[in-house]
Amino acid sequence: MKIGIVTDSTADIPADLAGRHGIEIVPALVNIGGVSYTDGVELSREDFYTRLPNLNPPPTTSSPSVGSFLERYEKLLRTGADFVVSIHPPIELSGIFNSARLAAEEFGQRVRVLDSGQLSLGLGFQVIQAAEAAAQGAILEEVTTLVESVRRRVRLAALLDTIEYVHRSGRVPWALAKIGTMFHLQPIIELRYGFVHRLGMARTRLQGIERLLDTLNSWGPLERLAVLHTNAESAARQLLEDVKSKVTVQPLLVNVTTAIGTHVGPNGLGFTAVPFQP
Repeated sequence: MKIGIVTDSTADIPADLAGRHGIEIVPALVNIGGVSYTDGVELSREDFYTRLPNLNPPPTTSSPSVGSFLERYEKLLRTGADFVVSIHPPIELSGIFNSARLAAEEFGQRVRVLDSGQLSLGLGFQVIQAAEAAAQGAILEEVTTLVESVRRRVRLAALLDTIEYVHRSGRVPWALAKIGTMFHLQPIIELRYGFVHRLGMARTRLQGIERLLDTLNSWGPLERLAVLHTNAESAARQLLEDVKSKVTVQPLLVNVTTAIGTHVGPNGLGFTAVPFQP
């Protein structure tokens, strides 16, 4: 049995890793000044984050079209895949899942769309697990069971430089309610099962990073790890040095994709990790 794997650009899987595993990535869209840019293709992350604070009106994001997913599914099934597993961000935070689901309806049981409950490498690690299992000859149900195992365990926490961008997104109720009192603080957030939770607020960058490290330590022994940032590479590389001994494989270092960065802002830092099974 051959299983094709599809995701989208919010998974933040580096291009070389996606190529190695044969993962098909459908790009989201970022809209700036009435022009739509293909996430990760037509828009450099470095340039975007440099420009972001001065963009007026603020940029917005759009889901890939249903047709974009139809093309990928058709390609994989035409070139030998028996089934396709398509893994995407939570429906609470993005319309991408629904675009993929509508496209999958054209193929009956041959395309299975999964809600990851996550973003960035929280999603990406589920996709990588699926691709690795498929390459080793796993059948469809085995692949989906392994993805669900990662989904239950994966954790994502981040220190944002400001609450402004989360507030703009309109998708985080506590950010809307607390905007007046928290605007000058740096929120520490966690994403789990499609919902953004507030872990705390930091008055200084150093305080926030210390809280992030405490959070990572509380997750226990780790199977996979990624350090995430939004154009804060120097600080992210220092974090990478501080935490790389926590895993036996090299952690990933990722400048988060523009489709996510639009809603969290520049200069953010974070971790995604998959703890071992308890």
